[in-house]
Amino acid sequence: MNWRAVIGLFDMIPGRDEYGAETEVDGPVREVMANEKSVKGAEFYQAHAVGIRPEIVFEIRKAEYQGEPRVKYEGATYYVIRTYSRSGELLELTCSRYPMEG
Repeated sequence: MNWRAVIGLFDMIPGRDEYGAETEVDGPVREVMANEKSVKGAEFYQAHAVGIRPEIVFEIRKAEYQGEPRVKYEGATYYVIRTYSRSGELLELTCSRYPMEG
């Protein structure tokens, strides 16, 4: 399998905004190799019907995923809206652009 994309997985951690107020900020980004895939038509329309807009799917090795809810890829940040194990070794991360728009 060709792993052609590098994605950054990260979580939100406690921090401070530019005014010093406590908030959540981006945590450390952990890079992993991935395959970029398209969202399947049926999945797109089912999600869109309930207000979710899946835009991209990343396929990674299941052992490399630690439950991070955010992905950075090509300058954009995405929410992980669904994970799906295609096999014992691979995991698909279905993602929506961040911030999610209603």
